[in-house]
Amino acid sequence: MLNPIQVLCSDITSLSLEPEPFASYTEADIISTVEFNHTGELLATGDKGGRVVIFQREPESHEPEFDYLKSLEIEEKINKIRWLPQQNASHFLLSTNDKTVKLWKVSERDKRPEGYNLKDEEGRMKNLSTVTSLQVPVLKPMDLMVEVSPRRVFANAHTYHVNSISVNSDHETYMSADDLRINLWHLGITNRSFNIVDIKPVNMEDLTEVITAAEFHPHHCNLLVYSSSKGTLRLCDMREAALCDKHSKLFEEPEDPSNRSFFSEIISSVSDVKFSHSGRYLLTRDYLTAKVWDLNMENKPLEIYQVHDYLRSKLCSLYENDCIFDKFECAWNGSDSVIMTGAYNNFFRMFDRNTNRDVTLEASRESSKPRAVLKPRRVCQGGKRRKDDISVDSLDFTKKILHTAWHPTENIIAIAATNNLYIFQDKLNQEMHG
Repeated sequence: MLNPIQVLCSDITSLSLEPEPFASYTEADIISTVEFNHTGELLATGDKGGRVVIFQREPESHEPEFDYLKSLEIEEKINKIRWLPQQNASHFLLSTNDKTVKLWKVSERDKRPEGYNLKDEEGRMKNLSTVTSLQVPVLKPMDLMVEVSPRRVFANAHTYHVNSISVNSDHETYMSADDLRINLWHLGITNRSFNIVDIKPVNMEDLTEVITAAEFHPHHCNLLVYSSSKGTLRLCDMREAALCDKHSKLFEEPEDPSNRSFFSEIISSVSDVKFSHSGRYLLTRDYLTAKVWDLNMENKPLEIYQVHDYLRSKLCSLYENDCIFDKFECAWNGSDSVIMTGAYNNFFRMFDRNTNRDVTLEASRESSKPRAVLKPRRVCQGGKRRKDDISVDSLDFTKKILHTAWHPTENIIAIAATNNLYIFQDKLNQEMHG
């Protein structure tokens, strides 16, 4: 088994999030996305109430500590957040709800100018007849203040719900994807976008699949990938044509006819796709598995990881309670050697690609005491049970980890469990990251 991960930031209430598990919370408090910035110094979460909360790492500490910076009332349900590479002292991020993408500027100020000639201390214009001499304004220290301001609004381009945004490696453009279309935007132009993928049929009765996720290649600005509800991945090259309806590569795993069932198409739908940091691989998540694909091999995945295969016998009840439609995300560690994804009962899974070892861990209040070590968990399907085993019939399907994020360079992970945010780090062994 992989070495356990140690809790470093356990005071959940200090992160401006409701405690778990029995505290009252509303639908608006549920975290709907979580994303580290490119340096890993900032972490942003969005929730169903339209708030974006940003946490900053404490630079003086030798251990990761996250301080609450700012909560933004944006619009209902933040579907995705993506940070732009930092170009100056300010930070910029894109957020999207179902229809509208917004660009936000986050900056800090610890000095203020004083001694204006034409304005008084309150900022009001002086009576010019009272101004008899000129003075040089000076900057004076003040308490650190975080300023957040919306810079641009990209609206009116999507008929269907936006499920993905991705910033291009050219740092000038980004794309937004909904169920049937993908649009390309310039960060400086808000009133128009270019449609680069359109799978809407002439007759909607002929619709057989929808776009579920999309992402730009991390290094090649002309390449993008999008996934579908049929379990396929399409790699597109924008150099080949302005409209990328004809893909360059199609990644698809042939279905075993003997395993086909009523639920086959539902559970094969890809809920998330992520390029590896190297750009060589694709990581996808469907309902039961996580898969790694090599860009040079289209006919089958390079690796298949069973996330919770014990649910295969429970698909009927999961269909009846709508859990089968849950959209789990996935994440790479900084060296592309370990992948992470969520499951039910507040479990999350890690798979080491080099050793083929895996571990199941739980994000809970019980394990979030300072320096507490997370113990591997095991789900039992029957027969002999070990002391700490959990029966598959005892799993809580209302507790689900859909959103996870991995620090880009260090072995720090962020786990969104309903309305709680957990920050964990492997203090005992750094091999999981390298």
